[in-house]
Amino acid sequence: MAAITAGLVKDLREKTGAGMMDCKRALAETGGDLEGAVDWLRKKGLSAAAKKAGRVAAEGLVAAASSGGRGAVVEVNSETDFVARNETFQKFAATVGALALEQGGDIEKLKAAKFPGSGRTVADELTHMVATVGENMSLRRAAALSASPGVVASYVHNALAPGLGKIGVLVALESSAAPDKVLALGKQIAMHVAAANPQALDIADVDPSALDRERGVLAEQARASGKPEEIIAKMVEGRLRKYYEDVVLLEQTYVIDGESKVRAVVQKASKELGAPVRVAGFVRYALGEGIERSKADFAAEVAAQLGG
Repeated sequence: MAAITAGLVKDLREKTGAGMMDCKRALAETGGDLEGAVDWLRKKGLSAAAKKAGRVAAEGLVAAASSGGRGAVVEVNSETDFVARNETFQKFAATVGALALEQGGDIEKLKAAKFPGSGRTVADELTHMVATVGENMSLRRAAALSASPGVVASYVHNALAPGLGKIGVLVALESSAAPDKVLALGKQIAMHVAAANPQALDIADVDPSALDRERGVLAEQARASGKPEEIIAKMVEGRLRKYYEDVVLLEQTYVIDGESKVRAVVQKASKELGAPVRVAGFVRYALGEGIERSKADFAAEVAAQLGG
């Protein structure tokens, strides 16, 4: 059983928006298990925010690049946004994005690749930049998609420069239709992915553990109604459909028109283009997601310096 510290209570409050006493009780009921406490609060209807974890901001850039049936996306982190807006850093991120196309999104191969015009590898060039700028940087992750026949569309939301921004998306579409028309569709779907943040392509791709967890929460919520178990089972399945509409790309409402399901949009495009179109995959990188970042107490820092 984990110790129920003030810090743990604070973390739970930030995740859920629930009151302090409710957070303490939830942690006591779950033996100090933070994620279990999140579920406990949701089951009791005490959570103001279902899930806030993994969205902590970090600085740097996401670079996305595509060419024909290939695409790649990378995340390069820096300590401050000031450095992220530096032309040298942006050039590095854009070059690494292009190199990721050649390396197929393999992060280790990417680090070992030659950085153009430097005589150094990508990893060594990054180390050189750290020494030059005096700020820590890292090449955090990379991914790639391909489609044959077909195209990979890339999109960067609120781009600071071509192909560079805070959210980068790839969408792979398999089709023998005219590439330029398939690409236009792919870019729109990529914009949708940036806005709607789906977690899975199709219902069959939903993480089984996440589905079981959601089913458990929904079942407890339904039991609060006092209805028989057979009615509860139907209520859970009905609410799961809404869950799929929230997290599954093909089940989501298309943000471009606000009415159609993404699945229907792809089916309509297949008819209009005269050839089947299939969404083969997508990748969405949001800058800093999942990075824990300490919150500096500026007043304490100043006091410590004055005391020294």
